[in-house]
Amino acid sequence: MSTDLLDEVLGRSLELHPQVALRPEPFGALAYHYGNRRLVFLKHPDMVAVARSLGDHATLAATLEACHIEPRRWPSFATAFASLQQSGVVRGR
Repeated sequence: MSTDLLDEVLGRSLELHPQVALRPEPFGALAYHYGNRRLVFLKHPDMVAVARSLGDHATLAATLEACHIEPRRWPSFATAFASLQQSGVVRGR
């Protein structure tokens, strides 16, 4: 992911889609979208914590900081949340 795209994704205001339910699992969670019927795996507990907290913070970057995610991991989270936005699990606010 290019630096410009990374900055753009980290600056997005996101929230968990209201039609998405998260079911905790040992590896993280299953995210089920009742509208489009997609099932997505969140493969780490940190991903779940960030997904649940998105609506409480201004941007994805602010959420990552609040969830104490190390900055070196932010690019992988940006990639993952860009994908989750495309699948409808999270949406812009």
